[in-house]
Amino acid sequence: MEFILITILLFAAILIYFKIADKYNIIDKPNHRSAHSQITLRGGGIIFPIAFVIFCLFNFKEAMETYWSFGLGLVAICLVSFMDDVKNLSGKIRISVHFISVVLLLYFTKTFSLFPLWTWPVFFIMTIGTLNAYNFMDGINGMTAAYTLVTLLTLLYINHDIVLFTQEDFIVYAILASLVFLFFNFRKKAKCFAGDVGSMGIGFWIIALITLLIMKTHDYKYILLFSVYGIEVVLTIIERLYLRENIFEAHRRHLYQLLANEKKVPHLVISSIYAIAQLLINVFLIFSNLPLGIIILIIFIPSGSIYLIFKLSLKKKFQSVIK
Repeated sequence: MEFILITILLFAAILIYFKIADKYNIIDKPNHRSAHSQITLRGGGIIFPIAFVIFCLFNFKEAMETYWSFGLGLVAICLVSFMDDVKNLSGKIRISVHFISVVLLLYFTKTFSLFPLWTWPVFFIMTIGTLNAYNFMDGINGMTAAYTLVTLLTLLYINHDIVLFTQEDFIVYAILASLVFLFFNFRKKAKCFAGDVGSMGIGFWIIALITLLIMKTHDYKYILLFSVYGIEVVLTIIERLYLRENIFEAHRRHLYQLLANEKKVPHLVISSIYAIAQLLINVFLIFSNLPLGIIILIIFIPSGSIYLIFKLSLKKKFQSVIK
């Protein structure tokens, strides 16, 4: 009954936000880099920080004792991301807030107390890189919603049946928010986009969960719960560096962008393929007892090969686009 009530509250919250976004013209206008062609409401991903606020209301004591640092980090990164969705902020402001949020995240996951000082920069780079990867991959209908749901359901299964690494509701509330967002975004004509507030917010939440899992098990294979996004982003960066492009500028070189824009593959088909690919990898991770190095090779060699094959097949069409 509690979860039904939470779902109703989340639906009510996002519908209220739609009214606000429509009134104040918080929209996403298509441009030459966009994979969509219609004006759509932006910032629907605000449902994720709202879900955490509701989680705090229903779990007040635990929130005050355990989740306060995570909550401050989440609110900070979501607030600056939402402001950036509405009106572009300077990079210095965004980077500063991201830094503070990551500090709070690493404090929440006890990374500072469990690892020596010299490793902290590595965790900063990995966390900020993963956050940005989640943001980069939020470009077509259903991508963030479907991929996030697969990852969260996997984490729920691990927490329930393999090893308890966090309070179950902390995962369930994120799942309910994902389902509500999925209802409005996983469509041929999406009602809303996640915006930076959504991609950064849920990315922050999932990074926290996976870090808690790794801290509990000391098993680093669980970082591969991000592997599909990771492979896509890393190979795209390598390609852009090889072509001597500025990797900090917006582009249309991601495979999902090429499939959507050049091959005209339906967005929901692409999003489903990415989600299913990560689901298959997750199943392999959970039930495999192989060494981490072997697991990485088994995942990355086929995935990287598929990526390169598709990129080569699309090369001619893409070159004609960028001329």
